[in-house]
Amino acid sequence: MFDRLEDLLIRFEEIMGELQEPGVTDNQQRFRQLMKEQSDLTPIVDAYKEYKQSKQDIEDSIAMLEEESDEDMREMLKEELTDAKKRVEELEQTLKILLLPKDPNDDKNVIVEIRAGAGGDEAALFAAEMYRLYVHYAESQRWKIETINVDEIGIGGMKEVEFMISGQGAYSKLKYESGVHRVQRVPETESGGRIHTSTITVAVMPEVEEVDVVINDNDIRIDVMRASGCGGQCVNTTDSAVRLTHMPTGIVIYSQTEKSQIQNKAKAFALLRAKLYDLEMQKQHDAEAELRRSQVGTGDRSEKIRTYNFPQGRVTDHRIGLTLYKLEKIMNGDIQEIIDACIAADQAAKLAKMNDN
Repeated sequence: MFDRLEDLLIRFEEIMGELQEPGVTDNQQRFRQLMKEQSDLTPIVDAYKEYKQSKQDIEDSIAMLEEESDEDMREMLKEELTDAKKRVEELEQTLKILLLPKDPNDDKNVIVEIRAGAGGDEAALFAAEMYRLYVHYAESQRWKIETINVDEIGIGGMKEVEFMISGQGAYSKLKYESGVHRVQRVPETESGGRIHTSTITVAVMPEVEEVDVVINDNDIRIDVMRASGCGGQCVNTTDSAVRLTHMPTGIVIYSQTEKSQIQNKAKAFALLRAKLYDLEMQKQHDAEAELRRSQVGTGDRSEKIRTYNFPQGRVTDHRIGLTLYKLEKIMNGDIQEIIDACIAADQAAKLAKMNDN
């Protein structure tokens, strides 16, 4: 591990030297690559430098202890030695985590698809609430939200909704939301006061570039039509809505939220690319069952990952055994504690697997 860290330190210094050369911004593509590499290496280099300094502090404290006879000074040196040893252990763990293989999609924007499952109108109402949850969370991260398509029901619910979230590290945080979300509560339409259980599915897919997923024009049927539902008179009176059908897979994409047919078509193709990429990722997850089991629910769309129990005000993430009694805050987008716990559990599983190997 330390040989690799030394190599990364050398590489970081090379990058810093190259960034200080005159004319480095002349080649913008190269400049962006260097800045990205510098950004990725900075936390590793900072932690490694602190680790080396802490190791030096240990040596200095030991050397001074051997020469020091004053008891008060010796006690102070012993405390410094203990602190330095503790910090070295912490930094070793931090460095192991920082050196874990990084998901190449972590820095990408995401396309989220929420679908109502079992539970009829109640599931559609919960789907709409989960959509608002993610909108609030995205806003707290200062990310941009764009709706691609929404199929609403008259009482404020959504049968399905697809939207894009653009922002630094969006996929690295939201990828743990993929799976089946279950809600337990008394529906407003239930006169007997009985608790019902409903489900929705959430799929979080990284946005992919055209070069990452090649779509054959002959495999696509494009239909244009007037947008339906809410959207305003201007939307509904022009053939602005776009439906894409990908014949080999049977995937159908519908986009109607923009006034321009060109914009709707661009959004539809972005969602199609994400779905085709996600389909390929699912095949890889199925082929690598052991890897999928070692991860914290980022691969299996049919996995029940979380329960929202309204009568008890609790949310339970079944993958990591986390229960929080702050349902109202969570439904308003306060999900960072859950995401952090999923990230920590995922890292711990990967570290354990690495140590076994």
